[in-house]
Amino acid sequence: MKKQTLLLGRVLRFSGDPMRQPWQDVVRIDSAGGVLLCDGRISAVGDGAALSAAHPQAEVTDYDAALICPGFIDAHVHYPQTAIIASWGKRLIDWLNTYTFPEEMRLADPAYAEEIAGRYLDLTLDHGTTSVASYCTIHPHSVDAIFSAAAARGQRIVAGKTCMDRNAPEGLRDSAQSAYDDSKALIDRWHGTGRASYAITPRFSPTSSAEQLAALGALWAERPDCLMQTHLSEQSDEIAWVRELYPQARDYLDTYEAHGLLGARALYGHAIHLEEREIDRITETGAALVHCPTSNTFIGSGLFDMAGLGARGVPVGLATDTGGGSSFSMLRTMAAAYEIGQLRGTPLHAAELMWLATAGSARSLHLQDRIGTLAAGMEADLCILDLASTPAIAQRAARAEDIWETLFATIMMGDDRAVADVWIAGERRGG
Repeated sequence: MKKQTLLLGRVLRFSGDPMRQPWQDVVRIDSAGGVLLCDGRISAVGDGAALSAAHPQAEVTDYDAALICPGFIDAHVHYPQTAIIASWGKRLIDWLNTYTFPEEMRLADPAYAEEIAGRYLDLTLDHGTTSVASYCTIHPHSVDAIFSAAAARGQRIVAGKTCMDRNAPEGLRDSAQSAYDDSKALIDRWHGTGRASYAITPRFSPTSSAEQLAALGALWAERPDCLMQTHLSEQSDEIAWVRELYPQARDYLDTYEAHGLLGARALYGHAIHLEEREIDRITETGAALVHCPTSNTFIGSGLFDMAGLGARGVPVGLATDTGGGSSFSMLRTMAAAYEIGQLRGTPLHAAELMWLATAGSARSLHLQDRIGTLAAGMEADLCILDLASTPAIAQRAARAEDIWETLFATIMMGDDRAVADVWIAGERRGG
């Protein structure tokens, strides 16, 4: 008989999308729940006592008042920027030139790429993040490094070679042909291997020529099972630059659409300053957007319209955007998303925030059938949250009138100390 593990505690459950339905109808927390794990997957979720009685042979871990939830899913990161996170005082284009590009050039050294990949994944695991979608650098070995590091830890990973053939230092430029050739070889090597998925990755239109975008669009047409990730409408000066570089385009999104880089498996980071046509086309095609709240405030980009886009049914994930984002923590990211919602007059509830950081991000990555929800058959990636992890949080939790107030205090004030435990593919990794 295969080994079974039963986790007991409060269990976060989703039965629908709280961005489209009242959260009270589709999100709940079972106060005495259980999650049964077997062979890397979730076998059952339900009443803890009933599962204990039905599976007396299971090895039990009792988390008591802690919250058992899906592992966090970070839908847009740049692992090569790990070492320069929280760099002071620049807006996007200057920030790229001052901090990002010099650091990404260091990853020309395969040993350094391996070091940063491992460091990044360990840091995020400490914060309860079990799956990520990452940009790499132009160096193919940077892709090998993050996929190999994730495989060693058993994590689910989406990643791709970042392609740039202009407006970047010479050491970070490829070509239309090499972007196509390198990406195709990496897809053949990694896509669908273990828990790895490939994302075709033009950084953004300013650093890709029309020829390179067309080459990557052609590759995506050949391999439509891959994701395609890039950036869209992050800052106003960036949008003005795109207009100069692509004067024939109707808008920023059209620079991708005209080259075959718009579709249901497209993933656009930031998407703050969208025009109505862009929203219409994103909605029509089923493409996903990724909200990067700590980055959007840290670099001064603007306020993402979560409520408006959610009401249109646009799939939205949540992300730290390391290292433009200022934290590796999805708890801090949820807190920032709440704060941005407040500034727009549409604050998000704790149930909505937790959904965005788990099931919502999984849906944006087309992995909702594998991760992001605690349900039978799903991969067993879990995060266990201590809802009284610090004296400040504990004293607030003691005054909470219900479990949602308790959880909200951890979202707003929690950090890696709140992560009591992490499970990856059914194996305990520790918090």
